[in-house]
Amino acid sequence: MNALSVTVTGRALPLTGVFVQRFSSTPRGARLARRLVLHQLDTWGVPHGSEASDTAALLVAELAANAVTHGCVPGRDFEVTAEIRGRTLCIAVSDARGERRPPAPGELHPSTPPLAEGGRGLLLVAALADRWDVLDRAPVGKTIVAELDLPH
Repeated sequence: MNALSVTVTGRALPLTGVFVQRFSSTPRGARLARRLVLHQLDTWGVPHGSEASDTAALLVAELAANAVTHGCVPGRDFEVTAEIRGRTLCIAVSDARGERRPPAPGELHPSTPPLAEGGRGLLLVAALADRWDVLDRAPVGKTIVAELDLPH
C-alpha cells in the first residue's frame, strides 16, 4: 500500500501504522468498515470524537457506501486500507468494478438535482479530504484514495 501515499502526496513519509481489511459488499460491511477504521485510529492516537476521527468516519462511510452501491460485483468484497504516514492519514477503498470509474479530481462537477437522494458522495470526499484521487487497481477494479492532514 506504500504506492498509494506516494502517488497522492508525491512524497514518502515514515509509516506509523497500517490497517487492511476486506468487507462484504453490503451495507453491513460498509458500517463495519467505518467502525473498525475508527477503532484502529483510536489505538494509533487519533481519539474517537476528535475532528480528525469524525472526518475520517465520514470519508470511510462515504467511500465504503460508494463501493457497495456502485462498485459491487457479485461475490466480490471491497477492501479498506487506512495508514498513517507522518502526519497524514491515507484512507483507500478498493472495489472490483473497473468499468464504472468515477470522475477524478478536477473532473468532478456538481450536476445532481437539488432534491435527489444521491450523487453528492465524491463532492463530500473532495470537501473533506486534503487530497484525493481515483487509481486503477491491479488486476481489476479501482481504488479511491483520500488523504487527511492530521493536527500536531
